[in-house]
Amino acid sequence: MKVMAQMAMVMNLDKCIGCHTCSVTCKQAWTNRSGTEYVWFNNVETRPGQGYPRTYEDQDRWRGGWGLDRRGRLRLRDGGRFAKLARIFANPKMPSITDYYEPWTYDYQNLTSAPLGEHFPVASPRSLISGEPMKVSWSAAWDDSLGGSPEIVPGDPVLAKVSEDVRLEFEQTFMFYLPRICEHCLNPSCVASCPSGAMYKRAEDGIVLVDQDRCRGWRMCVSGCPYKKVYFNHKTGKAEKCTLCYPRIEVGLPTVCSETCVGRLRYLGLVLYDADEVLAAASVADDADLYEAHRRILLDPRDPRVIAAARAEGISDEWIEAAQRSPVYHLIHTYGVALPLHPEFRTVPMVWYIPPLSPVVDAVSRDGHDGEDIGNLFGALDALRIPIEYLAGLFTAGNTTVVERVLRRLAAMRSYMRDINLGRETQPHIPAAVDMSEEQMYEMYRLLAIAKYDERYVIPTAYAADTHGAEETDCALSFDGGPGMYESGPFGEASGGPVPVAVETFHALRHRQTEEGMGANADRPSRVNLLNWDGRGVPAGIFPEDRR
Repeated sequence: MKVMAQMAMVMNLDKCIGCHTCSVTCKQAWTNRSGTEYVWFNNVETRPGQGYPRTYEDQDRWRGGWGLDRRGRLRLRDGGRFAKLARIFANPKMPSITDYYEPWTYDYQNLTSAPLGEHFPVASPRSLISGEPMKVSWSAAWDDSLGGSPEIVPGDPVLAKVSEDVRLEFEQTFMFYLPRICEHCLNPSCVASCPSGAMYKRAEDGIVLVDQDRCRGWRMCVSGCPYKKVYFNHKTGKAEKCTLCYPRIEVGLPTVCSETCVGRLRYLGLVLYDADEVLAAASVADDADLYEAHRRILLDPRDPRVIAAARAEGISDEWIEAAQRSPVYHLIHTYGVALPLHPEFRTVPMVWYIPPLSPVVDAVSRDGHDGEDIGNLFGALDALRIPIEYLAGLFTAGNTTVVERVLRRLAAMRSYMRDINLGRETQPHIPAAVDMSEEQMYEMYRLLAIAKYDERYVIPTAYAADTHGAEETDCALSFDGGPGMYESGPFGEASGGPVPVAVETFHALRHRQTEEGMGANADRPSRVNLLNWDGRGVPAGIFPEDRR
């Protein structure tokens, strides 16, 4: 058993309102620069829908992820070394700009500079790539809230795999939102596809990153990723992807998308897994068994054998304790309500989802019945095969039994908690019906409904509290045209540095602001921003000398 640590995320889809705040803040932080206009490390899709880029889930077309050969061995769908070498200068298995969208701006100058005329001038769209006038026909959120649209639904690859009855009646059933980021997989096909070795998975926390110095722009990683969450920067000629906001993670802060999520639907935590079993879990013959195989490689952080093995691998007690308190592990294992996105891609993804129950409740209430009654909910789950079949196509490779079990637990929680909220006697048979105790059901409710900040985000820091200089290292993202932070360090504001205020400032500097000297840039001091100066360290000439 080789124990390794992995940062993971769970999203509760019942709480997503499709506001796209996570997408906007992520783009502002990471892809608000030339060459990344079309890039969205985080995007929110409407389901059913085609996704972003369009039909990315159709691996018969894009050939991303892994498959099994005739001998049951794991092989890249996009081909091995020789297949990649044969087309290394021309890679056809990759979405074009029309599958994403051609980014645009508006000719606002025309509003003020147009001559007098009969008609009011307009700001026509112009391409951000070519600068030429264009017609807007698609974007990253073009199908937003169009889950039942006859124009959007036929292109959904997941819907194409379910029965004809589902396709005909689906627009009358329900719609939900699906936020997506890089899955930071345990068996990443993007890393295996990279000819130059620029894609790598960090050993300490499992975050998948791109070494910008080694990247040669072959774009095989774009083809290899079945989630299409690797993007090509046409200005720098490099591949880029979601970094799980690792500069924030390293100081114990959640990702930008998690921090700004309006619905508080994201959970971040550390899990321990057996690295020796990842290949076997990704290689099981039946797609329907991939979910359980995935769960088995996630280890119990309270098991003495796991703790001993983790310490033997150099994992600190602080990280082991964080894994024990991890909300991600509890939602996946203890309560069993989180599911992976498309396990049939065999990349062993580490961003999991709690499927939405609200459509089932709405369907019951719409018929005039009590939408929170356990009998009505269980009966509706048995009858409404349409949503379960679609959800199974997303999260369990078509295994409806697992999705039904999860929805039954969520329904039982709602019914059980209603008695508590109304001051009535609890009904122990409700949690027993879904193989849970009353204590477990109440704790699951607390985590899903009213968990506090430090319960939703359990993130161990990368540095000891007394390490004052660690955060002053060079940022790996400070390449030409890249999203690198600032010269003063990768965490934003440094004492005495001319950089803007960031939420990372307080946390990164909290322990070092007890010294009399400057905490950063001591060897090359610059001007002090008095609006956020910490009061420590006085560059020469900032105050007039006392001539008395």
